Amino acid sequence: MTINIKNFLKDKSKLSKMGEFQTLKQIDGLEMSAISADLYGDGRDDLALFYFKKGANYATLTTTNSITSEFIPWNNNSHKKIIKGLLVNTKNANTFTGKQGKDSIDVLAKNLSRILTLKESKSQKGTSETVKIKDLIFASTGVIGEDFPVEKIKNRLQDLVDRLRGDQNKMYWLKLASAMMTTDTKPKVAYEEIVVGDELIKICGVAKGSGMIAPNLATMLSFIFTNADINSNLLKSLLKRSVSNSFNAITVDSDQSTNDMVSIFSSRTLKIGQNLSLTDKVVQKFEFALKKVCLNLAKQIVVDGEGARKFVTINVINAKSLGSARNIAFSVANSPLVKTAVAGEDPNWGRIVMGIGKSGEIIDQKKLKVKIGDIIVAENGRISESYDEKKLKEYMEWDSIEIEINLKLGNDAFKCYTCDFTHDYIDINADYRN
Repeated sequence: MTINIKNFLKDKSKLSKMGEFQTLKQIDGLEMSAISADLYGDGRDDLALFYFKKGANYATLTTTNSITSEFIPWNNNSHKKIIKGLLVNTKNANTFTGKQGKDSIDVLAKNLSRILTLKESKSQKGTSETVKIKDLIFASTGVIGEDFPVEKIKNRLQDLVDRLRGDQNKMYWLKLASAMMTTDTKPKVAYEEIVVGDELIKICGVAKGSGMIAPNLATMLSFIFTNADINSNLLKSLLKRSVSNSFNAITVDSDQSTNDMVSIFSSRTLKIGQNLSLTDKVVQKFEFALKKVCLNLAKQIVVDGEGARKFVTINVINAKSLGSARNIAFSVANSPLVKTAVAGEDPNWGRIVMGIGKSGEIIDQKKLKVKIGDIIVAENGRISESYDEKKLKEYMEWDSIEIEINLKLGNDAFKCYTCDFTHDYIDINADYRN
């Protein structure tokens, strides 16, 4: 098995080194495959399948955009706490596709359930388990409003199932993550593990996302897998708590996708106790690790923002409320003027002050203190007496920039992550469908 090199051969992108990525380990009970349905017309992998022979507990969070992909109502109407398969395609969002898009999911579900059922009937153990259409969920990403390529995908389902494998090494995880990419320049993977007694709880995550990124949940697909046997209701609670400061704390361009989806799956192969709750020590350790995986993937999405060259952290502290801190953070993070100043390495801190003021939150200018890196730029309602533009210009050349906004109005804080705006962002999106 090799990675489909065509997934990495894009204009203005460098081939990533294997050492840049974490090593993800095998999740027992999970089988995966990725192939090309030639949706891009260049032979790159664009179709992925995650399969749980014994079923998996799962939980999903999706976009709050009022216009969604056809797969979202399909998945929501399943009402199942255990699923067996997730099919993911790139290139086409299956959004605003009307009856054609909706019917396409029915076609794929019927064909995939039949092929998987046949696979199980031919297995060495002679199992006669049936994979029903409601055992399957779907995810799509790509262009909105174009007819869904159902025939191309349907014709590749047999090969996709034939290539399912349960032994997952680092390269195979990267292959699956690569098959989900659109304008991404590199796959996104993350891994954490917890030792409980003599057992190893593993958490593997993959994601895609580069543009149309903003809460809630950004234009992204993210799928997280664990061997720990955690029920679906508890998984949902853990997932909600984990996305608030990760996937819901990032923005590239303030545009919220129609296709956002983050899901967590438990293959149920490692028993960690019964009647678990958020207060159990093992669950608390799991939650801490899950939050690290989510934040890792979220930051990778921002770093790979379309045309991005700089990673920017906006840290709002001492706010009167969490909501106020969040609003101010995103007001600054989503400002094109702030983002272009960062791209141009221009320490134009007045744009940050503008972004704070336009948030609609009540601000006391005399209390407000703004820092870029370790340099105080504004305090006491004016430019700081210690301000050193030469040092700040040197700091602005870094590829990671932190802006701290101290409101001195309370005890709440919120940190969000964004990137700069370069001319490459315009080029990528002007030519997105070409």
